[in-house]
Amino acid sequence: MVILSVDYGDVRTGVAVCDKKEMLASPVGVVTERRAERLAEKLAALAKEHAAEEIALGLPKNMDGTEGFRAQAVREFAALLKEACGLPVTLRDERLTTVSAHGYLNATDTRGKKRKETVDAVSAVIILEDYLRYRKNAGLTED
Repeated sequence: MVILSVDYGDVRTGVAVCDKKEMLASPVGVVTERRAERLAEKLAALAKEHAAEEIALGLPKNMDGTEGFRAQAVREFAALLKEACGLPVTLRDERLTTVSAHGYLNATDTRGKKRKETVDAVSAVIILEDYLRYRKNAGLTED
């Protein structure tokens, strides 16, 4: 199943997608949009373009597992996104994904403007890889 992954941000939103076999998560890029309604429409168009059947949306949680105001904003955006694309939207814990993304970018010596443009897409890949591992371990993948 093709799954689109989203790392939602106030200005930049990272997007990644996997192949039908759920083996490889690849960055799609970053969508720059401040208005949630327009962002949901743009993501719905990307989901259609990539023939996605589900969307995995990163849910920011506090380190102790509780949810703050940012998580509520993501839950509200999830409802907008589901309405815009008509696909199931699965919320995935995204704790430390941005930290991990910065680690990967440090390892590849990605700096400056390119780093700023890339970190959100890398975060979306990390969210998707985590979700793909979960699906495989839960026996939800199609072999």
